[in-house]
Amino acid sequence: MVSYVLSESAFYGGVSAAAPGRTRTLFGQTMGYVAATAGLFALGAYLGRGLSYGLGFAWFVAAIACLTGMNFAVRRSSQLTVGLLAAFGLLIGLATAPTLLYYADANPQALWNAGGATALFIAGFGAVGYATQRDLSAIARLSFLALIALIVFGVVMIFVNIPSGWLIYSVIGLVIFAGFTVVDFQRLRSKDIGSAPLLAASIFLDVLNVFLFFLRIFSGSSR
Repeated sequence: MVSYVLSESAFYGGVSAAAPGRTRTLFGQTMGYVAATAGLFALGAYLGRGLSYGLGFAWFVAAIACLTGMNFAVRRSSQLTVGLLAAFGLLIGLATAPTLLYYADANPQALWNAGGATALFIAGFGAVGYATQRDLSAIARLSFLALIALIVFGVVMIFVNIPSGWLIYSVIGLVIFAGFTVVDFQRLRSKDIGSAPLLAASIFLDVLNVFLFFLRIFSGSSR
């Protein structure tokens, strides 16, 4: 979720109307980038299936560096921005590989359940956001602040045993990312074509975080 904070910070501000043709172009290009990033994530998860959690964290730091670099590169070079997005997808796959392997060994059914629930969640809230005409920037700011609070709550739970704390954490996380998903899909109607890689990163992180929240819920695990 730290990586999502970095991605979301690049999108503050209100939304403005876009021409229908440009909207369709932006939607298609952005979702193409999302699909490619997901493919690279899957490749990274496969290649990193034997990694330790310590090495996974190192790849996570590298992925954050790529995401941060995208925020600076987007106004200078579209090719560099797309390259950093590709690297981010691969690196975040490597970083997540140990966690996915743990669940695959402990409760493989939870992976399928989480995947199905994530698809329905993103499709539902994404459709709502894409169809909404009203300015949702207030929801974006509220979700961003709630995400910071959730990160703090997660840190507290490392040191304090809260009954059903991780279930509460995951449910609240899903509520927060429902807001982010609605906002990010509405942005597909308002941003220029050059913002497609950053929008793709943001939507991909919506999908990934929602999947991980559902995975924790369906497995009943605090990992």
